[in-house]
Amino acid sequence: MEIVHFVENLDRGGLERTVVDLIASQREAGHQCRVICLFKLGLLARELLASGVRVDACGKQPGLDLRALRRARALLRQSPNAVIHTHNAMAHYYAVIASLGLPVKCRINTRHGMGGRSRSGRQEWLYRQSMRFTDYAVAVCEAARERFAEEGVHPRYGLLAVPNGIRLERFRSADPDARRTLAAELGWPAGSRIIGTVGRLQPVKDHALLLRAFAKVRVQVPEAVLAIVGDGPLREALEAQATQAGLADVVRFLGDRHDVPRLLMGMEVFALSSSSEGYSIALLEACAAGLPIVATDVGGNREIVREGVNGRLVPSGDAAALATALIALLRGGDRAATMGRAGQAWAQAEASFRTMAERYHGLYEDDGQDMSSGVMAVQGRIS
Repeated sequence: MEIVHFVENLDRGGLERTVVDLIASQREAGHQCRVICLFKLGLLARELLASGVRVDACGKQPGLDLRALRRARALLRQSPNAVIHTHNAMAHYYAVIASLGLPVKCRINTRHGMGGRSRSGRQEWLYRQSMRFTDYAVAVCEAARERFAEEGVHPRYGLLAVPNGIRLERFRSADPDARRTLAAELGWPAGSRIIGTVGRLQPVKDHALLLRAFAKVRVQVPEAVLAIVGDGPLREALEAQATQAGLADVVRFLGDRHDVPRLLMGMEVFALSSSSEGYSIALLEACAAGLPIVATDVGGNREIVREGVNGRLVPSGDAAALATALIALLRGGDRAATMGRAGQAWAQAEASFRTMAERYHGLYEDDGQDMSSGVMAVQGRIS
């Protein structure tokens, strides 16, 4: 079959990496895939283009952009009777509107987080309206599925959870030799205790909280250092915060990296300080690398991190609790190592990319009735 993935963009991130890997799996199975980006292409588009996957951008501008909508419709018209798999809310309702009246095999949407903060916002309103022309809505964790059901997300055939999966073969266990290598690479002493995190530098990831907690960690564990992998709009502000706190020499901002599995091998503890999270790819990767984890207790994090088994959960926004948990793992010795192994065993059993891909393929096949007809009144509320 032909599968059209409709996204906002292909900038580096968990959602985007999942889409790229899913396309690779679908092509291996013999399907034809392409991507439509509502805004720009993004960094990961190069990877797809190099492998022969067609990627187009609609160039959406802020506010109502009828030109982008017409562009999306023209592109979708080139793939009649395709599966349209959209990712997140705005990409979904634009794709739905653009495809009304066109022959479509089925429409499936995946929300990769916990959704918008306000149900009354126009984006969430448009998203719920678009469910009338959607076969399946997929949440990436059970916590998100329950929230969407409560908020009135009712697609034609089902709202279900399909947890994210990763390609486990890319990851190797963290070890002291890799830690010494990474420390030398980053200009730190060989005995450095490397705390690491991976995520886009944006407000929801709350790296500012992690920096505040890390300042407290340094008081108790002077050899602790922090590696922050990822880039984004808050980088300059976060670098300034680290400098003002006297942490410039022990915090490294590594930017976007294509070698995250190698970097994880050199870490000792993984931290995730998000204020909201769906089913974190970063946490799955940390588990695959055998790292003990400290994460905020938000969204689907507790479906990955089991308190006292493979890590610690702390309240969102609580720098003191985050610092205490990090210190406990750095001082945990064999207990921390046992947690890392437990997380790795769980990932091998539950976080397989193959399992996720097979579940999506089952939805593509179970497409219900044709939904090529219908009109949705959008009342000028497109954002």
